[in-house]
Amino acid sequence: MKTSCFILLMVVLLGRMGYAQQPADSLSIIKGFSIAAPKPDGLSDFIKFIHEELAPRGVNTLILRVDFNYAFKSHPELRDSVTLSKNDVKKLVKACREHGIQIVPQVNLLGHQSWAGDIGNLLRVYPEFDETPWVKMPPEGTYKWPNEDGLYCKSYCPLHPGVHRVVFALVDEIMDVFEAKAFHAGMDEVFYLGEDQCPRCSGRDKSILFANEVQTIRDHLAERGQELWIWGDRLIDGRATGIGMWAASYNDTYRAIDMIPRDVVICDWQYTQDNQTAVYFALKGLRVVTCAWDHPEVAVSQVGNLYKSRAISGEQLQGRYYGIAHTVWSGPTPFFKGFYENTPDEDGGKNTPWNTFNVMYEKIAEVEQ
Repeated sequence: MKTSCFILLMVVLLGRMGYAQQPADSLSIIKGFSIAAPKPDGLSDFIKFIHEELAPRGVNTLILRVDFNYAFKSHPELRDSVTLSKNDVKKLVKACREHGIQIVPQVNLLGHQSWAGDIGNLLRVYPEFDETPWVKMPPEGTYKWPNEDGLYCKSYCPLHPGVHRVVFALVDEIMDVFEAKAFHAGMDEVFYLGEDQCPRCSGRDKSILFANEVQTIRDHLAERGQELWIWGDRLIDGRATGIGMWAASYNDTYRAIDMIPRDVVICDWQYTQDNQTAVYFALKGLRVVTCAWDHPEVAVSQVGNLYKSRAISGEQLQGRYYGIAHTVWSGPTPFFKGFYENTPDEDGGKNTPWNTFNVMYEKIAEVEQ
């Protein structure tokens, strides 16, 4: 009887952690591309790129940074000044569906609520959600890093009683219009969290705050049969690994890795060096998508290690090496210009996003032959 109760308890606990929700095809592999969503005047070029460049390379996942570039009906006050319409989005959905490409829309949650000297739409409209209202944005054109306030990007306070009502309305609307099964919440580079001056977060463990926010977002999506993707940097100890404060954490959020549900998909960006952190995430029971950007030799190494890890690992681990994605940290227009003109980097070299994209997918094709 005790044994039966123990087994039942473990089933319940593992189901909550997500072990029981792995995809039926555990050996499916993500071949991804991540970029900001186009503005309406760039939509036709974007769709052309899907047909002529993404599909022929076998890309099957498009992580699309939407944020406030959509004509939201739930909160129209949060729209950008120029946005994609519902009809625009359906054109994107149609183009991707023709090639079996799933869209994973992204709206930055928790962190990245500002950039340099610009406050993001959420905190501009709802300043009460700001984790650090005492940190004022610098005058236009004067932002510098480092600075006395430690201002990189603002965060919303995860314990504010009204924040999830607003952001979840956006999430639900964006998931519906994109007909998506997975949502990317960002959650990278969160430097402001659990601040001493915050009346709600002061004195709280930052790792628990981070883990609870992941759990809250994950649970909301799970109620709708959807899954959560996040960037992985806050779950890596930046000091112990030597990776640093950008691609890993210096503010103790890394301990959250043992508290978050196991069905969250981790997008592990390691851009200037192949730190093989995918192994860490996989051994922790998480599916991980390795992410490259603008160093082609790093991307080649990451492709090799992905396929090697899948080849030499046991059945439980194979499916956790979930895939690889190329990421672009600009809008589509400058990327397309560099891509089609094969523009070199500032030093006349090949460390560019477009060259890395080409080289990475060439390596994938070579490995899969």
